[in-house]
Amino acid sequence: MGGNVSALPVRRGERLFVELAAGPDAVRQAQALRYRVFGEEMGAKLKHGHAGLDVDDFDAYCHHLLVRETKTGAVVGCTRLLNGQDAHRTGGFYSESEFDLGAVRRLPGKLLEVGRTCISAECRQGAAIAVLWSGIAGYVRLHGIDYLFGCASVPLGEGDLQAAAIMNRLRRQAMAPPALRVTPKVPLRSSSQAPEGVLDAPLPALLKAYVRLGARACGEACRDPDFEVGDVLMLLDLSELNPAYARHFLERVGEH
Repeated sequence: MGGNVSALPVRRGERLFVELAAGPDAVRQAQALRYRVFGEEMGAKLKHGHAGLDVDDFDAYCHHLLVRETKTGAVVGCTRLLNGQDAHRTGGFYSESEFDLGAVRRLPGKLLEVGRTCISAECRQGAAIAVLWSGIAGYVRLHGIDYLFGCASVPLGEGDLQAAAIMNRLRRQAMAPPALRVTPKVPLRSSSQAPEGVLDAPLPALLKAYVRLGARACGEACRDPDFEVGDVLMLLDLSELNPAYARHFLERVGEH
């Protein structure tokens, strides 16, 4: 499970807290939540055939961040973190299965890939995303990370038009400069912009959180046939973090 990592300071709120998985049992709890969200709820074609678990070859090299209910200990949110050193050990970042990451890899400083993020259905309108981000912030501070990046999923819709509409909004509001663009290996079926009537398709909750923090889309979406979604590569330069939303998402977890 990744390389050596310092323990995160755990702040136990009244309802939720975040921690790094301390061993195989905790990792399996994250994989079980991923299975429920990705496999059962979204109907994704999960690989490796583990009953009730979403497992892939990257899990053993990642650090797994868990959001738990304070009273029950149940895992209600998770993400996994892959730093540059561990990505070298596994042969690359997960995102490289979908994008040519040359522009991102050339960035100076330390990279951290955030992926396989999910929140249980009953917690998506609450504080779980903010608590999860507080854990990511703790990891970033401990390890001097300069850039966060990862795939954010968007629904395809009929003919991929919903994904195209979301990309229209990202092009107008949160597109990275040309020097940071990446190329998707499987573009959306609808490569043209969506019709004017659906130009303002709402952003999914996690993607909206990324944009509010200051993350930018590094080009067009990649079509993921296993998950039946479009994946957008998002990049956050920590030196450009939106200070207002940083306080909301990363520092106020103790209030929840």
